[in-house]
Amino acid sequence: MNDPLSNDLASLKISRDAAPVGRRGWLKPVVGLALLSVLAAGSYRLAAPALEAKFFKAEVALGEILVVSPAASAIDLTASGYVVPQRISKVASKVPGRVATIAVIQGQQVKAGDLLMELDPADEQAAVNAAKSRAAAAAARAATARAQAETARAEMAEIKLRAQRERALADQGVSPGGVADDLQARVASLDRAVHAADAVAQAASAEVAAASAETKMLETNVHNFRIVAPIDGTVLNKPPEVGEYVGPQPAGVSVDMGGVEIADFKSLVVETDVPEQRLYLVKVGGPAEIMLDAFPQRRYRGETLEITPKVDRAKATVMVKVKFVDLAEGALPDMSARVSFLQSAVDADAIKAPPKNFIPAEAVVERSGAKMVFVADGEVVHLTPVQLGVDMGRGFEMISGPAVGSKVVLNPPATLTDGQRIKERTGS
Repeated sequence: MNDPLSNDLASLKISRDAAPVGRRGWLKPVVGLALLSVLAAGSYRLAAPALEAKFFKAEVALGEILVVSPAASAIDLTASGYVVPQRISKVASKVPGRVATIAVIQGQQVKAGDLLMELDPADEQAAVNAAKSRAAAAAARAATARAQAETARAEMAEIKLRAQRERALADQGVSPGGVADDLQARVASLDRAVHAADAVAQAASAEVAAASAETKMLETNVHNFRIVAPIDGTVLNKPPEVGEYVGPQPAGVSVDMGGVEIADFKSLVVETDVPEQRLYLVKVGGPAEIMLDAFPQRRYRGETLEITPKVDRAKATVMVKVKFVDLAEGALPDMSARVSFLQSAVDADAIKAPPKNFIPAEAVVERSGAKMVFVADGEVVHLTPVQLGVDMGRGFEMISGPAVGSKVVLNPPATLTDGQRIKERTGS
């Protein structure tokens, strides 16, 4: 039946195939939003560390991987410093001049009195020769004047005898009196000549003395052109080259005027700064252990030599000098050193035992079932595996891992990741 009423009734039928719009139509947008939220959260968790590492610096405390000895348990205090010779001489020329001879090289050992270098003394030697010539000429004049005086004295003595005889003859009337008078006048003239010659001789002798003194002064000045070592030691710097112009070192001027620096390596000590609040742990004569950064596997026995009576107010530290008990083999001035002040002295044989690499326990974390540390490389950290040995109290022996001296993060936060940027925490 195809009438209008049938068509209207057919349009009122409920379709069983279509989903009810009022009940389930809202599920699709809700599920979509949920999926987007999950994806966003996952993306954030994956991207957050990278974003933090790129845009934010984690504030962390840093420690250091050290080399410690079996005496580590006896250490009261450790401080850093530098090797410094207590006997050092910076030898400079007393007179200006050009270098004629160099007798030493850098690193050479010298004895006190050994020639270091010699300046060209040509001009000064010429002055010495001129002064000697003046002295010789004055001496000749003095000798001539003395000879003239002696001749005049001899002649005066002869004339005086003749005058006496003529005076006796004149008194007897045998000879005229005028002859005796002439002879007496001649005696007086010769006496004046003698006095004049003596005066010339004295003046010439004084000139000889003056010229001799000048000669000695000039010879001393020439001697200053030879620069010799004042102490036993080792030449630290490169001496000037032949032909260079050198001169005296002006006071308060740091410019090198061409000298030779000598240090006595037997007087090497380590000068280290000890915090004022921990100075009570250091005593003069107390035992110590010295380690040089240049030789991390080598240790030296030390002894506290001096506690300087002055506090550095800016750093709140006191300088302590520690001497080497044994031969400081390999130690050089200005080497970086680390001094451990001990409760008891280390035996000479025990000091030769190999040291161990020490890593602070606070730096070790476990990631993916392995022991790891975060090594600071500038402002970036790198997650590095380590192999640990025996427990050493506040840390562990490190069998393999980062190099000695590497900075590691202490108590790294759980959010710290490989490659993240950091800054060192200051203060407590």
